[in-house]
Amino acid sequence: MEFKGSSVYNQTDFLSNYLKRRGRQESPNNAIEKPIIYELLGDVKGKYILDLGCGDAAFGRELMAVGAASYEGVEGSEAMALLAKKSLKETSGTLFQGTMEEYSFPKKRFDVVTSRFAIHYIEDVEKLFAKVHASLKEQGHFLFSVQHPLTTSSFASKQAGERRENWLVDDYFIEGERKEPWIDKIVVKHHRTIETYFTALTKAGFKVTALREGEPNRQLFNSEEEYQRRRRIPVMLVFSCEK
Repeated sequence: MEFKGSSVYNQTDFLSNYLKRRGRQESPNNAIEKPIIYELLGDVKGKYILDLGCGDAAFGRELMAVGAASYEGVEGSEAMALLAKKSLKETSGTLFQGTMEEYSFPKKRFDVVTSRFAIHYIEDVEKLFAKVHASLKEQGHFLFSVQHPLTTSSFASKQAGERRENWLVDDYFIEGERKEPWIDKIVVKHHRTIETYFTALTKAGFKVTALREGEPNRQLFNSEEEYQRRRRIPVMLVFSCEK
């Protein structure tokens, strides 16, 4: 069975295993992506923030704790949305339970729009980026991460198991759906090139101010072996953009 978008997170066994993996200190989420997101995000005090594909909204709780004026999360998975509501309890943060495609983007409301490892589930990024642009105030900030296109181009090297030691890059310029074997499920994602992301952003009216590929920092890894493994291929791509 294949799972599209955030629907896979409604599977109890998948969600439990995913949260355990993501919670590891040396997971790509914690050791690679999170430090870059916070570096590029900067001071959020007094800012109105929209978070697309917010997951359990732990990020939103953190942002509210450091002074964000407003946080709204968008989450398509019912199971994740329940976790998000718990995270935002006793904060002023709010949650829209639905997909990015279903969300009605208000005009010129937000100072910052973020999305972390979620946009690779979206088929039409041009439409999404145009909506994000319209929802930002002038000089607003759009910051998002996705799986690196080198890793989404082909999942043939994952057939032997979850922990990859080799990465096959193939069909890179053939964009579209990819079916990834992930935590004992088949998850549908959308592969597109770095150039396509960049072109879609500029077409929407954004100025790309930073691009990061997640080069690992040795200080964030306890294991030398895992650090060296993560140096072999980028697992994430981050764009920081200004309206």
